[in-house]
Amino acid sequence: MTHNMRSLRNFFFYTCLSALTFWNHVSLSVENELFTSGSSDFLEDGSDKKIKSLPLLYTNSHQSKANFDWIVIQNTTESLSLSEITNDNVKKLLDLLSNFRQGSGLQNLTLTNMSVDWDALINVFQTVWHSSVEYFNINSLTQLSDIHSYNLDYSGTSMKALTIKKVLITDLYFIQDDLYKIFADMNVAALTIAESEMIHMLCPSSDSPFRYINFLNNDLTDLLFQNCDKLIQLETLILQKNKFETLSKVSFMTSHMKSLKYLDMSSNLLRHDTADVQCQWAESLTELDLSSNQLTDAVFECLPINIEKLDLQNNHITSVPEGMAELKSLKELNLASNRLADLPGCSGFTSLEFLNIEMNSILTPSANFFQSCSRVRELQAGQNPFKCSCELQDFIRLERHSGRKLFGWPAAYVCEYPEDLRGTQLKDFHLSELACNTALLLVTALLLTLVLVAVVAFLCIYLDVPWYARMTWQWTQTKRRAWHNQPAEQESVLQFHAFISYSERDSLWVKNELIPNLEKGEGCVQLCQHERNFVPGKSIVENIINCIEKSYRSIFVLSPNFVQSEWCHYELYFAHHKLFSENSNSLILILLEPIPPYIIPARYHKLKALMAKRTYLEWPKERSKRALFWANLRAAINTNLPVADE
Repeated sequence: MTHNMRSLRNFFFYTCLSALTFWNHVSLSVENELFTSGSSDFLEDGSDKKIKSLPLLYTNSHQSKANFDWIVIQNTTESLSLSEITNDNVKKLLDLLSNFRQGSGLQNLTLTNMSVDWDALINVFQTVWHSSVEYFNINSLTQLSDIHSYNLDYSGTSMKALTIKKVLITDLYFIQDDLYKIFADMNVAALTIAESEMIHMLCPSSDSPFRYINFLNNDLTDLLFQNCDKLIQLETLILQKNKFETLSKVSFMTSHMKSLKYLDMSSNLLRHDTADVQCQWAESLTELDLSSNQLTDAVFECLPINIEKLDLQNNHITSVPEGMAELKSLKELNLASNRLADLPGCSGFTSLEFLNIEMNSILTPSANFFQSCSRVRELQAGQNPFKCSCELQDFIRLERHSGRKLFGWPAAYVCEYPEDLRGTQLKDFHLSELACNTALLLVTALLLTLVLVAVVAFLCIYLDVPWYARMTWQWTQTKRRAWHNQPAEQESVLQFHAFISYSERDSLWVKNELIPNLEKGEGCVQLCQHERNFVPGKSIVENIINCIEKSYRSIFVLSPNFVQSEWCHYELYFAHHKLFSENSNSLILILLEPIPPYIIPARYHKLKALMAKRTYLEWPKERSKRALFWANLRAAINTNLPVADE
């Protein structure tokens, strides 16, 4: 900074701020500051460039924030911001702005907290329109009164964009078209009127240069721009947070906008009924925001055919209907915060690349989604109430093995059901292939059943289970008949010391050795032998059971012949059954001849068990040992039989 500039700073409080304008120009902003020195001309040292101060703005109100005395502004200043503009100082503002003729450096003008009458506002517009200002912003405008018709001269302007926010009109009685006409016929590329409770806007009277219109947060309705064919250059239209209700009327509104590319209708009251007339959108429309409305599945019958980016977030959509009109150009679709129960198919979206379906009601997303949506590169499906079950396994496996990426994985993908898995991330949820593959599970169950049947059949054959079942049935039936046919007191009377079971091939030994030695001599033993004691007319099985029941002991003469006898097997079975049913020690085993284990049939497992666990008497070949044999046998049999009542 030169010496002259440093000396000027002793008299002037001068501020210059760098700012980034709406159109990304780096600019210099001069704030409203109080200056105490008069204006003067000066030359910057080392330069022949003149820097001249502008005329003063003077007001008698020193308490006002717009208390202007002397304002020194370089004629190269690009941005100027002033506040607290009223009817009292608006003329000084006009004088100031009149110095910025076209060709000067001022491009961006911002007025904040402006409260003026209609004529003053019109004069500000008229002055700005014929200045060098290109981007004009008004924040918080109060229009006091006296609105009337006025023909603004828009010719020869440098203006490109007008932004007005928070407009309050205190005049209750005026012709609304007088107000709307001023804005509708403006020859700027961009117009923003936001947060102003505006209820309508006129269609321009001639072909409009508007390329950008933003009517955010007003009270506009379906009547806006109906049958308006003057917005032929409009590319961007923002109508967010208004009171539009009918989607088909919105489509007709755009039908004459031949250049429209982007439309924002979010946060309205939009509905669409299938009974509504067919929709007609601008063919140029490629991006549409319908989020936060009241749209249902029927919305897919009323969409622009050339749409590339569609936002249907936060509506009441439950499914994407089959057979809907194809949106062949659609690349991005946002269906977050709806009521969808599954991922949509892509039969109508053949070019879809990005899908957002977060915060819906999806329990088990279809694993075949990427098969029908082969071009999808990114899927946002997190924050759904996932049910961690077999059906979800395929979807999880898809994330693990496919090249496609789930946005937000794994943090946004958490089990909601069942309750014991709530909070578990899907990446940590695992089930075995057998538990989830129904076909494999059925085949495995069938194989196990067949193996079990085969094992049971083998055991039945090997252990002769049918034979034992038949014997058990016969024993049960015989006992039942005995209980019915005989008095109860006779059933428990023992008549014999022992029942002898032997093979017919060993009968000589039984008759010549066993019976004579036990029934004769001291301590006579009464033996039950089938040849003597079986009752004619009864079945063999019944006789066997009766003899065993009436005998204190059962003597089994074991030999290779014994194991070959079917009836010996019966007798052993029934005696063994008595052993367990009466908890008695009634079996006496005599080994007449050694029995090689290999000749014992498999079904004689009870005989094998008895020979392994019980002590048996072995018939000695030496005569000198036989006396001891008989003594031991008598001792084993020794018991006193009850005396029957006479």
